[in-house]
Amino acid sequence: SPSKYMVGVGRADITGPAADVNMMGYANPNQISGGLHMRQYSRAFLVQQGGTRVLFVNIDACMGSLLVKLEVLKVLKQRYRGMYNAGNVCISGTHTHSAPAGFLQDVLFQITSMGYVDETLHAMVEGIVEVSLYNTTSLAPGLIMMNKGELLDTNINRSPLAYVNNPTHEKARYKYDVDKQMTLLKFVDQHGNGIGMINWFPVHCTSMNNTNTLISGDNKGGKKHFYDLIHFHKIFHHLAGYAELLFEEAMHPGSLPGGGRFVAAFAQSNEGDVSPNTRGPHCTDTGLPCGNVESTCDGKVQNCIASGPGKDMFESTKIIGTNQFNKAMELYDSAQVFLSGPVVPVHQYIDMTNTVRVNSTHSATTCKPAMGFSFAAGTTDGPGAFDFKQGDKSGNGFWKVVRNFLHAPSQELKDCHAPKPILLATGEGMNYPYPWQPEVVDTQLFRIGQFLISAVPGEFTTMAGRRLAGAVKQVGIAAEPDVEFESVVAGLSNTYSDYIATFEEYHVQRYEGASTIYGPQTLSAYIQQYKRLAHNITKGSMLRPSGEAHDMKSKLMSFVLPVIFDTTPFGYSIGDVIVDANDSYTQVGGDTVSVQFYSGNPRNSPTVAPQPFCYNKTHQPTELTTPAISLSNPLTPRFIWGRSSFMGNVRGISEATIEWDISPTTPPGNYQIHHYGHYKTAFTHKI
Repeated sequence: SPSKYMVGVGRADITGPAADVNMMGYANPNQISGGLHMRQYSRAFLVQQGGTRVLFVNIDACMGSLLVKLEVLKVLKQRYRGMYNAGNVCISGTHTHSAPAGFLQDVLFQITSMGYVDETLHAMVEGIVEVSLYNTTSLAPGLIMMNKGELLDTNINRSPLAYVNNPTHEKARYKYDVDKQMTLLKFVDQHGNGIGMINWFPVHCTSMNNTNTLISGDNKGGKKHFYDLIHFHKIFHHLAGYAELLFEEAMHPGSLPGGGRFVAAFAQSNEGDVSPNTRGPHCTDTGLPCGNVESTCDGKVQNCIASGPGKDMFESTKIIGTNQFNKAMELYDSAQVFLSGPVVPVHQYIDMTNTVRVNSTHSATTCKPAMGFSFAAGTTDGPGAFDFKQGDKSGNGFWKVVRNFLHAPSQELKDCHAPKPILLATGEGMNYPYPWQPEVVDTQLFRIGQFLISAVPGEFTTMAGRRLAGAVKQVGIAAEPDVEFESVVAGLSNTYSDYIATFEEYHVQRYEGASTIYGPQTLSAYIQQYKRLAHNITKGSMLRPSGEAHDMKSKLMSFVLPVIFDTTPFGYSIGDVIVDANDSYTQVGGDTVSVQFYSGNPRNSPTVAPQPFCYNKTHQPTELTTPAISLSNPLTPRFIWGRSSFMGNVRGISEATIEWDISPTTPPGNYQIHHYGHYKTAFTHKI
């Protein structure tokens, strides 16, 4: 029989600076935000039973961050004393690689973002707090149902050579070398009306590649076409778009982007070695498959890139997102298993450099953080630079000399991380101006009835996630044999500690193994820890911290230059049209409307209660049920910001381009493109 819970769902905008700020994920210093493909959101699910509650927040960002969580908790603790703490609040990232950087407090993750970026952090914290406050005040009786099913043609393993190194008997238990299962929770109110949905499915949000400069939620977060939105009820079976907002619009046809009561979250799971680029890696110059071991073309990684299934990154994003949407809708409609049982959170900060018991007879140690040479090679989703290659177990003499200028790793550290050749000894002697990578991480487990959510502080590979989820489930079954537990991994939650590969995968030293920062016993340490959490969650007891979470906010440095002023060429004013729309366009052939304005830097625009950068007003037939549609989210149109020349950069001249792709289904009529923004005056510096 189902348990009645108090539930609350909510959504808030967390869009960071849409210009002049590096993006987080590919570590590409040239990938600097220059417009909007879609806005970012936080989506939160609050579940309470009696006096115990858990708050799961899914954010359209590259990962969860200890800095973000600590800042959010400061506000929530002040507003609701004793109600929220590190244990019952989880902040998990979808892992989009097309959102602003600067919200992590470790040096390694700030190098390409020029340090900490207050605008990014501020937008994220304000949005998460807003949705948390909304959930708290909107709690109402409800029920939760669970479902799961297989989703094909949406993910592939990008390091199959590492995967095959896992034990044969273990691989034999699984049909695929990536997880194809989507697991879903359906939230309904006391009258049976749907109010929310969250699912976990492992796939990297790297459909948008490292040449993209538009802020995007990639394949999990997103928005379908504007013309589909207007006539949603007429073309329900011809959807084209992304997962989260597509689902929300399906539940509230005609709602504005980010509007409507229903909240749909597509959360991340054990995606460490999982790519959405289903055609696989090929050499861009020859079209031939890449070298299998090192993922190179003629000895170089730069031309070995995975792509697909679409003709470009926009179409690929749409296809992978639509696949997830379709499966989620199928599971949502057919969900029948009710959650029943207690709500219990358990949490512990742990020092990941402590001893690990591998089994009953053998102990080993995890290591201080370090990154291997293959880390710098990148992946087939986003290759690195220079002559680094995946699968490197020896390193390169030249780069070892360069490394030693920063810090030469001790023999003890090299022995601990073997066979990883250390490129960056981030946990040993590299604490300037503050730590380069975390030693203490946030570990957390939520129980909602028979549903167990392991919120993990990093990217687990397929097999690593299977082992962890299985170990947690077995602890639950041993404690309560009559309960049919379901166990999921919620990746990239609360803290970011890079990758977690299996012991066997680690020894292949592909990108994922080289980025497993606590050495070959990292997974064993996490399994040991989450089994400890699971034992405590079945008992309903709390754990004392075994490490201290350091708040580095006061020490963080930023080298991102502020907006000085905005201006225009002589004879023009801010807001003037540079390139106007044509008098007419045709549906046949897919014309594109492109309008350009003299504008202000988008970083001037407020992150609290953000306004759309562009708007489309129709003067149109009466059957259009939505006379004005915000265009800040959709795939098309797009908001693109830039400067035309070096002198434009020096003189503070910004140009905003609005592009809207006409479709055969776009209703005929008259349209106006509007652009909204904020500019900073040259003399008073007033917005």
